[in-house]
Amino acid sequence: MTTTHLMTARPLDTGPADRAADVHCASVTKTFADGTAALHEVDLYCPPRAITVLLGPSGCGKTTLLRCIAGLETPTSGSIHLGGHDVTHADPRSRGVAMVFQNYGLYPNKTAYGNIEYPLRMAGVPKRERRERVARVSELLRIDHLLERRPAQLSGGQRQRVGIGRALVREPAVLLMDEPLSSLDAELRVSMRNEIRALQRKLGTTMVYVTHDQTEALGLADQLVVLRDGRIEQSGDPEDVYGAPATTFVAGFLGAMNLLDAQPLGMPPGTVGIRPEDLLPGEAPGALTLRGPVVDTDLTGTERIVHFRCGQQTVRMRVRASDPVPAEITTHAPTDRIHQFDLENNRIELQP
Repeated sequence: MTTTHLMTARPLDTGPADRAADVHCASVTKTFADGTAALHEVDLYCPPRAITVLLGPSGCGKTTLLRCIAGLETPTSGSIHLGGHDVTHADPRSRGVAMVFQNYGLYPNKTAYGNIEYPLRMAGVPKRERRERVARVSELLRIDHLLERRPAQLSGGQRQRVGIGRALVREPAVLLMDEPLSSLDAELRVSMRNEIRALQRKLGTTMVYVTHDQTEALGLADQLVVLRDGRIEQSGDPEDVYGAPATTFVAGFLGAMNLLDAQPLGMPPGTVGIRPEDLLPGEAPGALTLRGPVVDTDLTGTERIVHFRCGQQTVRMRVRASDPVPAEITTHAPTDRIHQFDLENNRIELQP
């Protein structure tokens, strides 16, 4: 088989967007046979033609939720609707979803063309249409020159594109992605992340994307959902979730906020949160002042994270890498950059 056999046809961006479906999980609970409770009455709405990112540490339930949407797991209770249709107990093949896995899952003895074409062949799609659809998706992913190669002859990024192509060629109503970039190196991850976002914008596909990487989540999400221990801790616009974390868990997991005991700072019992980038040098009238000896620094490129002791607590401050770091530091946080949490670790909304 050669690439000259492929046929040019209509662009793919008139396909999935026409069938983009919303996803609604209602009170979804999943308990495995060994008694492990993975999900607890999860309520989630994923709007059509948008990227919903499920973010959280390992074991928080994000992959289990994705597999329930795909039909690879059946909820113990609750329901799942795709495009308004109850698919809780529907066969995975009838749901109009496609899934991209972390390990690509390519057949080593098939060419890139064969891997992309495979789900269409299994679905009984006529040969001419298979060629057209493979041509469209491979051109879109810029791998049309690689279709004769087998996975061992492809780079990690190229294999990932083939895996994405195998999902897109089905023209799904919902595209599910389970940490698809975790095995790639840092530079390629950034490049592929940008490509996935551009691809979704072009196609208008509904996408549900799982990751534990906060940078990846913030860079991709239209809707960000933070999970913890099988429950949704917070969901919403990524800027809102980052800017106003609902709990100390979200504050610490997303952006590594400083979380300090409020009482040693002369404030009511609870927790004070300050992001490292919101600490400014010196003192300022009306601001919260922190000072103490520097105990460590981390160079991150053009910036440096300075760790200093404030009483019994360690505080992190972000500065320019070129700034001199004194033995003792004095810094302040403007009042509008301070986050307060109660004794139950929930956000306290401050009066303007």
